[in-house]
Amino acid sequence: MVGAGRGLGRGIACAFAESGADVVALARDGAALAALADTHPAIRTHVADASDAATARHVLDEYQPYTVIVVAGATPEMRELTQHSWETFSVNWDADVKIAFTWAQAALLQPMPRGSRVVIVSSGAALNGSPLSGGYAGSKATQRFIAQYAQRESERSGLGIIFTTVMPRMTPAGDVGRAGIRAYACEAGLTEDAFIEQLGPVITPEIAGQAMIDLVSLGRGDYAAGYVLTGAGLAPPT
Repeated sequence: MVGAGRGLGRGIACAFAESGADVVALARDGAALAALADTHPAIRTHVADASDAATARHVLDEYQPYTVIVVAGATPEMRELTQHSWETFSVNWDADVKIAFTWAQAALLQPMPRGSRVVIVSSGAALNGSPLSGGYAGSKATQRFIAQYAQRESERSGLGIIFTTVMPRMTPAGDVGRAGIRAYACEAGLTEDAFIEQLGPVITPEIAGQAMIDLVSLGRGDYAAGYVLTGAGLAPPT
């Protein structure tokens, strides 16, 4: 579980641990992982930079996972396009895109076992854009492309690894979602609670965790290239 220190990533790690799965939780924040291990002692933790290629290779080699879920990334700077510098605009390209690239590439080069699964958690912004978050939406769309490219390479090479993307709608359950809610609620002249109410059923860490368990339980022929995650669960994008 790459990016298990907080938010949806933490919820997904907890859900798998509670289902009896052998979970390795990776994050940069050692204190967050220690807190996770306190509540779920069976979870093994690994403090590392998820964007580091050597880390990805080492983790895949040491733990030999059958499923890798990637939720890691940076919180975007929320501001109008004219208020961005290239450095603030591109923060998610240097984090989110690099992390997805690193783990997809490592899974192919290792390679992971036939029938194994790599789930890259992107964002609903990949489909709808996000005008106040700089390059965030574009980075999330690129994560989706990376999963598609990796799936193509897996098939062409006969590796049998399944790659897919999950795109959660905005949720207050994580730092990125809370930042977006604050910015868009302010722009709309609404309270954060009123804005959240407009979103419909809200994704919680528990909902995300169960959705991921259901997803990785699918047979090989039942996978779609991508899914939208809402408070009602997973569905193909429309």
